[in-house]
Amino acid sequence: MLRTSFTQLARRAYASSAKPLTIGLIPGDGIGKEVIPAGKLVLENLSSKHGLNFNFIDLEAGWKTFQDTGKALPDETIDILKSECQGALFGAVQSPTTKVEGYSSPIVALRKKLGLYANVRPVKSVEGTKDRKVDMVIVRENTEDLYIKTEKTYIDEKTGTRVAEAIKRISEVATRNIATIALDIALQRLKTNGQATLTVTHKSNVLSQSDGLFREVCRQVYDSNKAKYGAVGYNEQIVDSMVYRMFREPECFDVIVAPNLYGDILSDGAAALVGSLGVVPSANVGFDFVVGEPCHGSAPDIAGKGISNPIATIRSTALMLEFMGHVDAAQDIHKAVDANLREDKIKTPDLGGKSTTQQVVDDILSKM
Repeated sequence: MLRTSFTQLARRAYASSAKPLTIGLIPGDGIGKEVIPAGKLVLENLSSKHGLNFNFIDLEAGWKTFQDTGKALPDETIDILKSECQGALFGAVQSPTTKVEGYSSPIVALRKKLGLYANVRPVKSVEGTKDRKVDMVIVRENTEDLYIKTEKTYIDEKTGTRVAEAIKRISEVATRNIATIALDIALQRLKTNGQATLTVTHKSNVLSQSDGLFREVCRQVYDSNKAKYGAVGYNEQIVDSMVYRMFREPECFDVIVAPNLYGDILSDGAAALVGSLGVVPSANVGFDFVVGEPCHGSAPDIAGKGISNPIATIRSTALMLEFMGHVDAAQDIHKAVDANLREDKIKTPDLGGKSTTQQVVDDILSKM
C-alpha cells in the first residue's frame, strides 16, 4: 500500500507536535470553496487525538482572483506559502476555454514556483464496495511537457491560413526526479505488498526525441540503481494501449509514471474505475513542500448547491499529512473515508446518493 510509505519519502519531517503546523488554504473557484473547508475541519478534528496543532492562512488564487486583481496567482500567495507554511490545500480553478490576455493557470504556476515536481495520484477501490478491484498509483511529472505553455500562432505563407504550435519539453533532470520518486513509491509498496511493478508510459514510437528521452532516462534510473530497485518489476507501455489496458485490466497496474499530459489524462480516466473524480486525491510533491489537491475541477454546474463530494479533498489532506511525516493521523482519515464508502449510505449525487457535502463531512468526522 502507498498510504504507509510516505514517511520514508518525506523530504522534511514535521513529526513533532510541539510546533504548530501552518497550512495554506487556497479554495480557488467553484466547488473548491466548498470542499477546502472540509479539509480544514478534518485537520482540526485531528488535534485532540494526535496532539497536532494547526494554524491556517486563507490565500487567494483562481479565475475570480484574476478578475478582481488582474493576477490569477498573486505574489503574496507564493510569498506566504514559502515563508510561513509547511503545506497547503488547493481546491480547484475555473479557467476560460479561450485565450484571455494575461491569464494563466494558477495551479500550473504554483507547481513551478514551489518546485512541486511530482503529482502523486493513488487510485484505489475500497474493499466491500461495488467498485472493481483497483490499487494503482499514477505518478505524473508536474513541471514540463506541453504544460510549459509555450505556444504561438502564425500565418502559413503557402496557404495564408493560421497555424498554432506548442512546444513539448522533456528534460533529463525532471525525468530523473520523477522516475526516482516513482521507483521509491514502488519500493515501499513492494515492502508492504510483497511485489511491485513500475510501468513507464510514453509515445516514443512517434515522439522519438521527447518521449524517447523520457523512456531512456527512466530506464537509466532503474538500471543504475539495481541494488536498490532490482526487486521492483519494470515495464513500458505506449500511452494509447495504456489507456485501453487500464480500463480492461486495471488489476495489472501498480505504479505508473508518465509525462505531464499523459499523467493528467490517465489519472482523470482512472477515476472512472472507482466511481467518481470526487473521490480521487493527489499530492503535489516537491523536495521541501507538499500541496494536497483533489483531482476534480471547479464543477461550475453544481457550485453553490452544497452537493459537491468532499472525499477527494479529505483524502488529499491525508496525503499531505503523510508526506509531512504524520502517517498515523493520515491513516485515521483514510479509515474513516473507507468506512463511509463501505456503508454506502451517506453519499453525494456523483456517487448515486442524495446527501449534501456537509452530511458526508459529518459522517466521516464521526468515524474518525
